[in-house]
Amino acid sequence: MRRTHTCGELRSADIGKKVCLQGWVRFSRDHGGVEFIDLADAYGITQLVFDPEDISSGADKKSISEALRNFTRESVVSADGVVRKRIEGTDDPKNRTGDVEVLITRAEVLNRSKAPPFELGDQKGSVLPGEETRMRYRYLDLRRTEMGEALRFRNRFISAAREYLEKNGFVDVETPMLAKSTPEGARDFIVPSRVHPGTFYALPQSPQLFKQMLMVGGLDRYYQVARCFRDEDSRADRQPEFTQLDMEMSFVTMKDIQDMIEGLMAHIWKKMYNVKLETPFRRISFDEAMSKYGSDKPDLRYGLPMIDITDIVKDAPYDIFQKVLSKGGIITGFNVRSEIAKDKIGRNEIDRLIEFVKKSGLGGMTWMRATKDSLDSNIVKYFTPDVLSKLKREMDVKEGDLLFLLAGPKGKVLETGGQLRKKLAQDLELTSPDKFLFAWLVDCPMFETDPASGKKGTFHHPFVLPTTPLDAENVGGASFDLILNGSELGSGSQRIHDPNVQREIFRMLGISEEKIETDFGFFLEALGYGAPPHGGIALGIDRVISILLNKETIRDVIAFPKNKKGQSLLDGSPQKVDDEKLEELQILSIAIDDIDIKDIE
Repeated sequence: MRRTHTCGELRSADIGKKVCLQGWVRFSRDHGGVEFIDLADAYGITQLVFDPEDISSGADKKSISEALRNFTRESVVSADGVVRKRIEGTDDPKNRTGDVEVLITRAEVLNRSKAPPFELGDQKGSVLPGEETRMRYRYLDLRRTEMGEALRFRNRFISAAREYLEKNGFVDVETPMLAKSTPEGARDFIVPSRVHPGTFYALPQSPQLFKQMLMVGGLDRYYQVARCFRDEDSRADRQPEFTQLDMEMSFVTMKDIQDMIEGLMAHIWKKMYNVKLETPFRRISFDEAMSKYGSDKPDLRYGLPMIDITDIVKDAPYDIFQKVLSKGGIITGFNVRSEIAKDKIGRNEIDRLIEFVKKSGLGGMTWMRATKDSLDSNIVKYFTPDVLSKLKREMDVKEGDLLFLLAGPKGKVLETGGQLRKKLAQDLELTSPDKFLFAWLVDCPMFETDPASGKKGTFHHPFVLPTTPLDAENVGGASFDLILNGSELGSGSQRIHDPNVQREIFRMLGISEEKIETDFGFFLEALGYGAPPHGGIALGIDRVISILLNKETIRDVIAFPKNKKGQSLLDGSPQKVDDEKLEELQILSIAIDDIDIKDIE
């Protein structure tokens, strides 16, 4: 290689060396005949200088000048020169190479660039283009320091995870990308088979069934950095294709799996941050999470728990509360402490919060502010001194505290309370982007009911081992979630290893015997050949990295993501394919525009 150093490598110790740098021209400027160029590569930026009055003997000034005239922004160039110290007062302390510059003795354009559609530099005042533009020209967006650093951070995270898992006896196994379509919670992406016309593969939503069958195969400990595919609407933390750190272990309990993950995270923290991560992580039950925080993935970096005061205010002659209670509803509330509410939540802010609650589906919100001796509000007159005293005691009220009370159906109150809690934390700046707090969500239910359809489904998936008899009123499941700063990083569980129990779970979900055999017959057969007790977990790598780097969307930590509509603006996919390809697959293509509505009638 002609390149002797990268653009982030030279230091004062290199002064006097003859070097060759190659990279992209990020900026160039002419200062009275002296040309300055910022040359960038994956490792940093070095300043190049062409000074006709101070050029080394033997250098071809004419050829250098001709090359410089072709140095358009983002052109790829090669430059030979001598490292020298920057003139005093012109050094750049924010740049690792800011003490030195390279005096050009030879220059060559390796590939001339068209004018880029947006600024790629990270200089102060530069304006980042819209996400659609960045994704259209993703190969240029990746040249930005921020994007490159994100992908390198991601690589270090995965490398540290691999190191830990392999030290602990895990084996990296690739599972099929073309598999059978099985109902696992989301829609499949399907792939037609040319060899078997009319049949289809499915891209895996996860390696779930395959990793369980690896346990049947006696592998004992498996892991994979797995690509997964789900045909569902995109969100900030969701993509149609994503990556998860997938693992499975035989002869384990839930605690064994959780301990392994805590060890994994502690290893990564030490490796990447040189910080000891505090373990064990806090355990919080599903019921506690919902009743206190209105979420099954609560952000525990701040307080603001909800406090159920239904029994305390049930006798208060306050019509709104009485109407709610008569319909089986609940009343719950927040105590916003004076030290965080003071001077930050006035009457105008309270009115805006009431409107927020209304938009979330409740009729409104009641509030009270604690004075030295009592509670002050326009509704206090509807509460007896005894009720107010109990309220203050239950909510641990001190002077200056602000109480927000929500009333309505239990589900809606907890949901709205969870949203209000997050809004308060955001408005009052209660979260620190540099604080990372892990927790385990435990004691989860086995089943849940879809509020829209009323259909019975599983809380996680149908392969979770039940922890209570299947005829219990509320069947529990041996599942758990890893939570970080209000986001679910992944779900794990002990699995069902008895084929009879697995078949019964399918029946309880309303799956017919014929459908069980069609979709899961091969899996049930495998469990029947001595499947060991086993369990595992899958962590969303994209989501973890986006949280650790404080990114608003996982699209900023994926090299080539899809947009909010599931489209790749870079290559134009998805798109129609030629009729010849469809004919080869024996798939009929019908353009709606070609159909006469009369023919349908």
